[in-house]
Amino acid sequence: MTVMDDWVTAACAELDLDPTQVSVPAVLDLARDVAHQVLRPGAPVAAYLLGLAVGRGADPADAAARLSALAGNWPVELGAEPADPTRP
Repeated sequence: MTVMDDWVTAACAELDLDPTQVSVPAVLDLARDVAHQVLRPGAPVAAYLLGLAVGRGADPADAAARLSALAGNWPVELGAEPADPTRP
C-alpha cells in the first residue's frame, strides 16, 4: 500500500465511507485540470464540489469528467492562469 492508500483508508474510516468507492485518480485528475487550466486554489474547491455532487447522487466518474471538461474549456479571458510548460 502507498501513503495515499493509507490516507484514503483512514479518512474513509473516520467519515464512515467505503474506500473502494473512492477514485483517487479521478479526483487527482480533476484537481490537476482545474489547477492548471483555471487557477490553483480552484482545485480543492472543485474536489469539494465533486464530493457534494456525489453525495447528492451524481455518478462520480461523470461528475469528475464534466468538471474537467468545464476546466478544459475555461476561457483565458475569465482569468485562467497560463499553463506552466515545465509541469506535467
